[in-house]
Amino acid sequence: MLDRITLTTRYLEEVARRGATGSDLLSFDVPAGWRAGLRFMSRPLFIGHAEAEQLNADLQHIRTALVSLPDRLYDGDLMAFGRAVGMTDGQVSAVVRSRTGQVTQLSRPDMYAEAAGLRLLEFNMGSAVAGFEIADTCRAMMRHPLLKEFARAHQLHYPDTLRQHFDLIYAETGFAPDSHPFVAVADWPERYPRVKHTLQAAAKRWRTMGLDAHACHLGQLTMKNGRVWLRGRPVDIIFRIFLVEHLLTPEGHAVMDPVLDAVARGEVILFTPLDSEMFGSKAPLAMLSDHAHRHLFSAAQLAAIDRLLPWTRMVRPGPVTLEDGRTVDLYDYAVSHADDLVLKPTLLHAGKGVVPGWPSETTEAVWRDQLTKAMNGPYVLQRRIRPYPELCPGDDGGVVPWVVTWGVFTFPAGYGGVYARAFPVDSPHEITTAGRHLTLGCGLTGGPVP
Repeated sequence: MLDRITLTTRYLEEVARRGATGSDLLSFDVPAGWRAGLRFMSRPLFIGHAEAEQLNADLQHIRTALVSLPDRLYDGDLMAFGRAVGMTDGQVSAVVRSRTGQVTQLSRPDMYAEAAGLRLLEFNMGSAVAGFEIADTCRAMMRHPLLKEFARAHQLHYPDTLRQHFDLIYAETGFAPDSHPFVAVADWPERYPRVKHTLQAAAKRWRTMGLDAHACHLGQLTMKNGRVWLRGRPVDIIFRIFLVEHLLTPEGHAVMDPVLDAVARGEVILFTPLDSEMFGSKAPLAMLSDHAHRHLFSAAQLAAIDRLLPWTRMVRPGPVTLEDGRTVDLYDYAVSHADDLVLKPTLLHAGKGVVPGWPSETTEAVWRDQLTKAMNGPYVLQRRIRPYPELCPGDDGGVVPWVVTWGVFTFPAGYGGVYARAFPVDSPHEITTAGRHLTLGCGLTGGPVP
């Protein structure tokens, strides 16, 4: 079985042999429903069949370990666990009211590729993650004869991420696939005007696939007669784009609480419940990484943690254990190893609040100040992952190195594809965040089509 590095090398050799350029390979229309003006990588990412199987198994083991943490560390006390991951009591109360008893299987961990394999940056969970339509990009790129022939010769294919996503919605909400439930795709009121057209295009696509989906913001939902309503129609499922962090805004509880009350009364189903953000916080990764907790996990879970998860610790004063077993003072160690560490808030998204220790603008004074402010707060320190550059065909016939975040979808049915976000190695960016500066990409998987 070929691995990702071998597949990439062979593809770049074939591109060079044919004299193709990045522009040639990107001569396709932006897939329907995607925002105009998007930029795409000039080749897909590649991953071997065995690698994808192992990666999905490891991510499933890590997910199982994550959702077990309240029972293993807090005797099932979700309020205590929520406080530990950085939530306010109001946020945890909202989580409890929206829970269904099962934690969603919908996840898209973000990863960097090192030479030895993929490593975990964060474990995103829940319906607010993006990229479900990424198979459209694979489909568009595969129309190019060069990639089409290469894929056929090497048995490359791509999962239908959106279809697997739909299967999971039906499974977790209890609706039959042919029942055409009415779905409110709901974002936060303040954010909705910026994403309205994107959400409307996605909802239109979903309607062709059996979900009667309609874009809205949370303030447009009304509650009466034992149901939740949108534009005169009763809602079966609220597909949640809004986040638990929105409860911290001045209007947060006034907007969200009536909907959560309706969910608690069984008048509508929330997909996904807010607890997905609790387990998708960065703080649980620190709990998995902590040497003091290793006895709690199975051999398979520990092997997955060791393969994928970099050293991660909550920012607390006092001693911590390093990978080699040495004990050091966290603050002193962080100050003297800034080039190898990144400071992250536990609950924020899209790179907000992340402070890498290595850029020139992060002076020692700035780094010390950020560490001091973060101490005992909802922050983690994580070992820096040095990503292996992904070489892509350039417009001059050469190759261009990119820093790529692999957003890996993992479903109960298996590996669900990759939603990549990238920027050139020589760009001013240090981390992958949300925004229009990013270039998107997809991935092809080796082996027989499942």
